[in-house]
Amino acid sequence: MDKESKQEPAHPVVEAAAALVPVIEQSRDAISRERGLPGVLIDGMRAAGLFQLSLPSELGGLELHPQVAFSAVEILSRAEGSVGWCASISSSVSLFAGGWLPNEVGREIFGSPPDARTAGSVRAEGTARIVPGGYEVTGRWDFASGINHARWMFCTCMIENDEGVMRHRSGNPVTRSLMIPREKVSLVDTWHVTGLEGTGSHDFVVAGVFVPERHTFWLGDPPTASGLLYHARLGMLSAWTTTAATSLGIARGALDAMGELGAQATTMSTVALRDRPRVQQAVGEAEAILGGARAFLLGSVNEAWDAVASNAAPGEIGPAVARARLAITHAQSEAVRVVDRLFHAAGTNAVYRAHRLERCFRDAHVAKQHAAGQPSHIETAGRALLGIELNQPGW
Repeated sequence: MDKESKQEPAHPVVEAAAALVPVIEQSRDAISRERGLPGVLIDGMRAAGLFQLSLPSELGGLELHPQVAFSAVEILSRAEGSVGWCASISSSVSLFAGGWLPNEVGREIFGSPPDARTAGSVRAEGTARIVPGGYEVTGRWDFASGINHARWMFCTCMIENDEGVMRHRSGNPVTRSLMIPREKVSLVDTWHVTGLEGTGSHDFVVAGVFVPERHTFWLGDPPTASGLLYHARLGMLSAWTTTAATSLGIARGALDAMGELGAQATTMSTVALRDRPRVQQAVGEAEAILGGARAFLLGSVNEAWDAVASNAAPGEIGPAVARARLAITHAQSEAVRVVDRLFHAAGTNAVYRAHRLERCFRDAHVAKQHAAGQPSHIETAGRALLGIELNQPGW
């Protein structure tokens, strides 16, 4: 029996992501130029369910294990970072909105079969004034990745009554997440950026839009979906696993791009890049760094998933979740380290936009700016691994 036949078949959504790679490669220039995904690619991703990897099965969604979602997003990101990013963000919204809205409301919003193309923000950058039957929403949100092709916007607001912003006993504002049809928000063209240009992560404005109560939820409530994906210890971990997949996919794409550059020489030397010891060392180091970060991430995420699934003791679940959260941030940092090594080893060849390595360099650095990549998570994980009790959601 050969090696191929011993492997389990890939999940259909992973195979669908791989099948879209030629379309992505042909669309790279348009993605960058238009700062968004072309229609033919959107249609292919929608048909494959790549915008709703984490939508509950009760709503007709895929409800994928984080490792499967990781694989699909990694493939897309290896071909083009912006494509994987859009799949990751919309799928994360499908996790939270689909997981916390009542099932009948989820079906009303996303349809049947579902089309959960979403964008928005978990940051409370707007206000929702209580009115009969729901809320009147006003605000401006930034970084709405995928807004160009979204059907619904995920908006988190501070709740207002006649006396102003409502507050918990702690003094923190009361917040709520609301789903608003894309046609009821105004896009503000702000996405002129260093990297991930094709995500179209513009600002958007909502001005006095009525949102019915049934289209709202609070992530502090128990989820309405029954699957493990929506467990309090796994929800954010699952969402950010695909964020890390984007970074690692970009880094793998940078290694691909380095191979494409390898046969080239420069005006400074007649020796091809691949024949230079410095380049060979950089590629070897990059492969080791990338492989290590990827293995740590997938191993830790599976360990955390299994610990929660088996209802392990809190003393086992806590460290497992901490390692997985640490691995997510670590993966994004290591992806940048990989791309930096390759970019500098390639020398002046890499500075031209005609070379994909240049785009990978920019995309990896922008991806690292996401909340999942912030160094504070490393400190928090360290506290948890030292046995210090944490009072933070998702940990």
